[in-house]
Amino acid sequence: MRSISIFGATGSVGEQTVDLIQRAGGAEAYRVVALTGGRNVARLAEMARALRAEVAVCGDASGFAELRERLAGSGVQAAAGPEAIAEAADRPADWVMSAIVGAAGLVPGFRALRHGRTLALANKESLVTAGPLLLAEAAAHGATILPVDSEHSAVFQALTGEDISAVERIILTASGGALRDWPLEALAKATVTEALAHPNWAMGQRITIDSASMFNKALEVIETREFFGVAPEQVEVIIHPESLIHSMVGFHDGAIMAHMGAPDMRHSIGYALNWPARNALPVARLDLAQVATLTFRAPDLTRYPALRLAREVMARRGLCGAAFNAAKEVALDHFLAGGLGFMEMAGAVEATLEALDAEMGSNLPQALEDVLAMDHLARVRAGEVARDRARSR
Repeated sequence: MRSISIFGATGSVGEQTVDLIQRAGGAEAYRVVALTGGRNVARLAEMARALRAEVAVCGDASGFAELRERLAGSGVQAAAGPEAIAEAADRPADWVMSAIVGAAGLVPGFRALRHGRTLALANKESLVTAGPLLLAEAAAHGATILPVDSEHSAVFQALTGEDISAVERIILTASGGALRDWPLEALAKATVTEALAHPNWAMGQRITIDSASMFNKALEVIETREFFGVAPEQVEVIIHPESLIHSMVGFHDGAIMAHMGAPDMRHSIGYALNWPARNALPVARLDLAQVATLTFRAPDLTRYPALRLAREVMARRGLCGAAFNAAKEVALDHFLAGGLGFMEMAGAVEATLEALDAEMGSNLPQALEDVLAMDHLARVRAGEVARDRARSR
């Protein structure tokens, strides 16, 4: 029986992973080793009971008592805190879903790779902040990394059987987010609720707002460069409002391979779960006659300054990716709390990168500890920048 662990089980990607596992037979078909979650202790306990997990871990130590009580008599071990999550990644499992959002997913992802497992990577921050280290870790231990972001899964599938040297460009599609058709001058006053009204995808709060600001796509541009080893100028972004083409690969002969499907994350999750096989998935089938039209437009960098910043991060490298991601997360926190406006987030990130120019260096990180140290420093500096801007509003 195949053994699996899911890190970030109570988030959007984690929930959909659990859905696919339950549809495929649940605890009768898989041995579930570890499930981890955030503050939704009730849901984590429910999942752990249903899948008969060996251990359930909540990231917030304050939830331990509730989790232990909810799991009483189930045979599922309860644990809590970041170290417990890292220890859960050391438990043998054939397949590990890395779906913890943000830099918090770095350590368990690395720990899983050190055991030579298949890592289904939905935590894009791992490649943005520590791409070379992550890929080297996988190679050193004979582990496999499979992309779970819909865009990178699409590229991965389009490249099956192809030589990467034949690739001319990789085209990432972007929905444009909830505010894509707003007048530019209105964006400064966009609220959290308005930024969360995504027209196509059902995702978590943070990634939905990142979609509206295009910080999500900025991270994916960097992730593409790191995972597929292409030059920064080979990575393009195009707005595709229908979200039916998930990404495209252009080759030197002029051909373009496009991956199409309904906007449902279970496509890419299911592909990673069943790889190298293609098993049936409970997703909608496209009726192209009904779709009728696909539209595309170039992204406006004035509307989406995060894309410009991504290019600067790729040019700089070093620890710039770690600083960029940390500053982005802090800026988003301040937008959610009302301290920064929607269009102020990119400015706060840029100011943080400028303030940390000397500390970031130009050499690639040599150890995960270097990345984590920069992550901490950038969060402190980004918080200072955000508070200063809030006071001057």
